[in-house]
Amino acid sequence: MGPSVWSIIVILLIVVLLFGTKKLRNVGGDLGSALKGFKKALSDDDADSVKKDTDKDADFGSVEDKRAAEETVKPSETKTKTTTKE
Repeated sequence: MGPSVWSIIVILLIVVLLFGTKKLRNVGGDLGSALKGFKKALSDDDADSVKKDTDKDADFGSVEDKRAAEETVKPSETKTKTTTKE
């Protein structure tokens, strides 16, 4: 069986006597703000992942089409040698 109600009350009374109510209040406030920050970070991550999923465009090209596009050279990228005759 678990601890009885009286043993829990005695333990809480000892903790209050050791640390004091002010320190326990500060610890509770710090713990609460940490939980709020954690929940906010989780919700921000979820919102970012949903946004990233919706920003992606559909890609209907095949692998061969992609390779052919990569191999073609744009006219602005070609290097031509200019020679001048004097």
